[in-house]
Parts: sequence; C-alpha cells; structure tokens
Amino acid sequence: MKFAAVDVGSNAVRLLFSNVLETPSREIVFKKVSLIRVPLRLGEDAFSDKYITKNKEDKLVYTMIAFKNLIAVHDVISYRACATSAMREAINADSIIKRIFVESGIHLEIINGKKEAEIIYANHTAEKMKDQQTYLYIDVGGGSTELTLFHKGNAVHSNSFNIGTIRLLQNGVSKQTWNDMKDWLNKITANITRLGGIGSGGNINKIINMTKKKDDRQISFQKLKEIQAHLNTFNYHERVTILGLNPDRADVIIPATEIFLFIMREARIDKLQVPQIGLSDGIVHLLYQDFLNQNKTSEITAEFD
Repeated sequence: MKFAAVDVGSNAVRLLFSNVLETPSREIVFKKVSLIRVPLRLGEDAFSDKYITKNKEDKLVYTMIAFKNLIAVHDVISYRACATSAMREAINADSIIKRIFVESGIHLEIINGKKEAEIIYANHTAEKMKDQQTYLYIDVGGGSTELTLFHKGNAVHSNSFNIGTIRLLQNGVSKQTWNDMKDWLNKITANITRLGGIGSGGNINKIINMTKKKDDRQISFQKLKEIQAHLNTFNYHERVTILGLNPDRADVIIPATEIFLFIMREARIDKLQVPQIGLSDGIVHLLYQDFLNQNKTSEITAEFD
C-alpha cells in the first residue's frame, strides 16, 4: 500500500511517498519510496509582511499541480496536504488555498502548532525509545518549534513557539518569546532527573550527516556546540562551496543549531537522538490508520447487510 503526504513548510515544500508493508508477523513497516523537496521559502514573505507575494504564490500553485500529477502517477491509496507556520500567518492564505484547489484539486489544510505536534506524534516514536522513559521531542522548522514531552510513551505536555530558523534570520524573534519557551521548559522538566531528547527537521538531520555516524543517529550537546562553532568559521558562500551545503540550507543551519542548543541547555538534555521522521511521516501514519478504520467499518457494515 502506498500513501502520500504534502508538507507546506516555511522553508520548503515536501512531497513524501511511503509504502506500508504488513509482514507475516503482523509487524507494520513504513518504508519511504521518495521525497521531493522544493525550497520556496514562504516564510520570507509571511513573517516580515504577513503576506505571500504573487511570485511565491505562483510557485506554490505550480508545485501543487506538479505534486498532484506525481500523486496520480504513483497511484496512492490516499494523501493529505498540510501547511504550517508561514501559511498560518499569511493574511492571503485563504485565497491561495482556494486557488490551489481550483488549479490542482489539492485541498491544503492549515494546521495550528498543537495539531502539528499531534501529527508528528503519530510516528509512534515513543514506542521505539527503550533507553529513556521520559524525553522531549523537538521539531525545529522555519517558522516555529514544536515541543512535546513524552513519559512512558504518552504525550503529557505539548507546546508550539514562534521560534524558527527563518524568523531568526529576519531578527523576528523577541526576547520575550525566548523567555516564554525557557519558562515552559523549566516548568515541565523541573522534576525530571534524566531526560532524553529526540530531534527532527531537515537541519538536525543534515548535522547528523556531517558527523558521519551513519549507524549512530545521535549527537551530544558538546558535539553540537563544536559543529556550531565550526559552521560559524565559514561565511554563507563558503558553507555552500566548501562544505557542500545546499544554498537554502547554508543560512538556516546556523539558527537551527542555536535553537537546539538553547532547548537542550534549558531542559538539561545531554544527548539528542535523530530518527529520520517528521510531519510528512506522521501524516502517512494517520492515513494508514484511517485506511484501517474505514476497512473495519466496511466489514462491520457488510456483516449486517
């Protein structure tokens, strides 16, 4: 079975195709088929002007048309498209959504920070973490950071803060917003003596790749500080030409390290684990669950026909 997920983020727009395999042992395996990423940078408009320009709107619409054609070619069972921080703040978001639907047939759903965290939680990451009973899930995006505290596999606290990589590049994060995150972290972690961390987002995944630990997807606070210092020895052009970072990654990776380090320091997290999951993966999990629920309903209905 194949499903598709569209994630319209503040930095990039992504289309994920994922197979769901039901093994003879009844284990469910989610296997990524392909990921298409288009760096539209919607947040550059939305966070400074609260408006998405015609140029970026056109590019988003063309991207959605292309995505819809790819979805048709892949013959998926179902798909879902979600937009996050940039579209939440754009005053012309409703008109853009209507245009996307008319020209591509895709219904783009704007989700709030709480819903974004819930969808990410649908990855069931907690079930795979054997070494930590309590941990903080950290998802850093272009416009916001979603934080969820898990205890024994259950989400017990969740919050979203308007602290993101593009906002930081635009000097759009106030000291009060940082303090709000700090206060919340201190409050929910006050009585926790051993807290694990899980990081998600394109930047932390790129940082993990830079450590060249392919079989050990985790990074310590100290190592992350070292990488941040190393990155800061290069200017933007050098991060592209010497370090080989993509142009749309070479600038946002610096503020991303700042956000992760701030959270790890305030929450007293020594080590961050980085599974390759995100919002798109959570959408696929929910689509599969909906598929199962619909089949069960159909079976029950058939019994009474």
